[in-house]
Amino acid sequence: MVAGVSDMNCTENKTFDEISIGETATLMRRITLQDLKLVAAITGDLDPNVLGDDFIRNIPTDGAMVPSLWSSSIISSILENQLPGPGTRILDLSIHFISPVILGQELTLTLTAKEKNPASNQVTFGFLGNDCNGEPVLQGEVVTLVLNHKIRHEVIETPEINLKGRPHLRLLLEMVSRLKPLRTAVVHPTQKESLGGAIDAAKANLIEPVLIGPEEKIRKAAEALGVDLSPWSIVPTEHSHAAALKAVELARAGKVDALMKGSLHTDELMHAVLDKTTGLRTERRMSHVFAFDVPTYPRALLITDAAINIYPTLEDKKDILQNALDLALALHIRKPKVAILSAVETVNPKIQSTVEAAALCKMADRGQITGGLIDGPLAFDNAVSEAAAKTKGIVSPVAGRADILLVPDVESGNMLAKQLEYLAGAEGAGVVVGARVPIILTSRSDDAISRMASCGIAVLQSHKMQLRKT
Repeated sequence: MVAGVSDMNCTENKTFDEISIGETATLMRRITLQDLKLVAAITGDLDPNVLGDDFIRNIPTDGAMVPSLWSSSIISSILENQLPGPGTRILDLSIHFISPVILGQELTLTLTAKEKNPASNQVTFGFLGNDCNGEPVLQGEVVTLVLNHKIRHEVIETPEINLKGRPHLRLLLEMVSRLKPLRTAVVHPTQKESLGGAIDAAKANLIEPVLIGPEEKIRKAAEALGVDLSPWSIVPTEHSHAAALKAVELARAGKVDALMKGSLHTDELMHAVLDKTTGLRTERRMSHVFAFDVPTYPRALLITDAAINIYPTLEDKKDILQNALDLALALHIRKPKVAILSAVETVNPKIQSTVEAAALCKMADRGQITGGLIDGPLAFDNAVSEAAAKTKGIVSPVAGRADILLVPDVESGNMLAKQLEYLAGAEGAGVVVGARVPIILTSRSDDAISRMASCGIAVLQSHKMQLRKT
């Protein structure tokens, strides 16, 4: 039982007499790079052991201890907002780290009342922090001074604080830094933007480009960029259509491990990829996944499918969802949470997307879709806002904490992606999944980091695919 809340805008404490031994409160919080940067900004502790490249680079696989201030602030939050509630004072706090805490994982903190001292109004609470797999990562005790009288506080909304930079995209590139560059067919890179993106990724050791297209145009674009192409091979073709066919041929032969879109239309490239005889089809339907770094959202957000499948059927959505889950796992998102979007959060036979969402959830229950937690239908606000979900009485491990958004169709998905980009300042990367090799789809409007992040996703995806084969 937690502190009583008398209305939506106020919270009330529990007095010393109202607290029972064994009483608990729980808080879930995902550890983000922005959290650690805020700790550094507040304390002035810019020690490279906390925020330096070595720290970040080692997080995805090796784990790292988060600063004790981050942990103590979470403990303070649960004391002040839940048990005992407003007016609580911390007198003593001890924290013991059991195992490494991984950036990006979700931590569940459980606070339990252990001892009460009536002479001093002190209550000792034990606490235990578990990771997303239920394994303990930290534990300790906190001694508090608890009031004898009631106190009510107005609930204050958390201030919006945006730090410069793209922590999730940066972390993605750090993850890739230790992997072998991906031999990538760059299809028709005849303009500065497309060729420059490929060269930037090559210089960052993400890809080993094989440039396919009209050689004269490719060299002219390189000249405009002031780039020497001698480190990389060129496979000359007459035009963009021939370049797409050649790239697919090289991928089928195992001579390249990924495709990257250059200065040609997406449908021209995908026409060659989707050919039933000579293309790159698998038993799984192909789909596109955007990975967004949204300044106002505490985790990377994947959106699918906003580029390829126009009006997917239920069977199509099953593959689209499984593709996205497989990619999320390749990106080191543990137990990814999927929100299947619709206009409402209840099943309505008149809204087909709600019916299909319910069917997909049942498929997941029966093991037809694996790799994550799935819920739907959920409206967009309930998928990304815990406050909105709570207001509507939605009890779900996914609501408000989604890692993946499965959209009803390409129209809604494309509009959502562009709204995040142009109205919320999101930075995105994207790949096609479900083919024999990753396919990097970039836009002429993408900046350098978005292009490189797309390549980084492809590297991780390819690495995961190779592990499955061995």
